Order: sequence, then C-alpha cells, then structure tokens
Amino acid sequence: MVSADAIRTGVGILGNAIALGLFLSPVTTFVRIWKKGSVEQFSPIPYVATLLNCMMWVVYGLPMVHPHSMLVITINGSGLAIELSYVLLFLVYSHGSKRLKVLLMLLAETAFVAAIALLVLTLAHTHERRSMIVGVLCVFFGTMMYAAPLSVMRLVIQTKSVEYMPLFLSLASFFNAVCWTAYALIRFDPYITIPNGLGVVFAVAQLMLYATYYKSTQRQIEAVKRKTEMGLTDVVVVKGDANKAGSVPFAGSNPEIRAM
Repeated sequence: MVSADAIRTGVGILGNAIALGLFLSPVTTFVRIWKKGSVEQFSPIPYVATLLNCMMWVVYGLPMVHPHSMLVITINGSGLAIELSYVLLFLVYSHGSKRLKVLLMLLAETAFVAAIALLVLTLAHTHERRSMIVGVLCVFFGTMMYAAPLSVMRLVIQTKSVEYMPLFLSLASFFNAVCWTAYALIRFDPYITIPNGLGVVFAVAQLMLYATYYKSTQRQIEAVKRKTEMGLTDVVVVKGDANKAGSVPFAGSNPEIRAM
C-alpha cells in the first residue's frame, strides 16, 4: 500500500509543475508589453504580491525554519526568480508615478523579508516557533497573492471586458491552489492549507467572471476592429485628372468625395 508520505510527495511534485505553469503563464502578457513598449492598463499588483509570497515561502521552507520542505523551496525559489523578472519589466516599461510606485514596493518587500528572516533566525530558537511566526506571515501574504487579482476583477466588472484578465492565468491559479490544498491536507499543515483554500475561492470567482464577460469582450473587440477599418483613409478622385488622386479621412459610412 502506498504511504501517505509517498502520496504527499507525488502531489507536491505535481504542485511544483502546476505552480511553474502559473508563474510562466503571464509570459504572453509580457511579450505584448515588450512589443508595445508600454504596460498599458496591466496592473503590477499581482506580480508584486506573488513575488513577496514566494520570498516568504522560501524563508518558511528553509531547513532551520521548517525542515523537510524541499518541494516548497524548489518551486518558490523558481517563482521568486520568474516574478522578479516580471517586476523588473514593469519598471522598464512603465513611466512616472507608476514606475516609482513599483520600485518602492520592490524595495520595501526586499527589506521586509530580509528583516523577518534575520529576526526569526536570531530570536526564535526552535523549529516550532520559527515555523509558526513565518507560517502566519505566509498565510497573510499568500492570501494577498490570491486576492491581488481582485483589482483586475473590478476592472473587468467596470469595463465588462476580460481583455486584461488572461484566462490561462486564472486557470493556472485554480489548479495550483487545488493541488497545494490537497498537499497540505494529506499531512495537515494549516499554514499551507488556509491561503491555498482561499485561493481556490478567488480563482473560481475569476473563472465565473470570465464566463460572464467573455461574449461582451468579443463584441468590444469586433467594435474596435470595425472602427479601425472605418478610420482608414478614403481615396479622393480629382475631377478631370485621375492622376491627382489624394486622400482624406474616412468620416463615417459616407466618405466625403471632393472635386478639385
């Protein structure tokens, strides 16, 4: 019979694979940002929140804090590197106050995690106490990570468009939260169970919004395409000399044809 530990390890490995997919899911978004040279209306909050969450879980998984948590370290260490690259891209392609805001959040997060790690390792002298202190913080910041897309969800409701809430990211969040909730329940770990259980709820809410506003998003996209096509210049035929054709903006369904 397969032991609970073996099942937990298998679920943890699956969780690593799914979480890696979650961390990599915004790649297409950042390719778009790179091509356009602008972050447009994309929010940096989900990436900043995920970066902080990864840093805290790396501290939690350290052998001197919570032994036998290598799977926690491997995926969150990878996530830390990936999310940091996203935040740095936001710094490059945002401007003014938005860039300053992202920079300040990044510096504050780094200083905070470094201070927590130093204080826990020097002032708490048992694994249980260290796990409890860092674990409680992980619950808080893990919940923030899953709740971060709420700002994007509000934009979706206001605009009735899911253009800035990628479906793959929502799906990856859902499966990641389900997998890590199962991992934590096999050998009960409240610090992993609570944020990931809430993550399931938030991810389901995102998927429901996507289903609700998908059709209206497609209608908006089609409307923009039609408007773009109507905005094309219309050829103006010059009376008496077809070689002197010019162009004027296409204004509505009846283009203005001027005789010169």
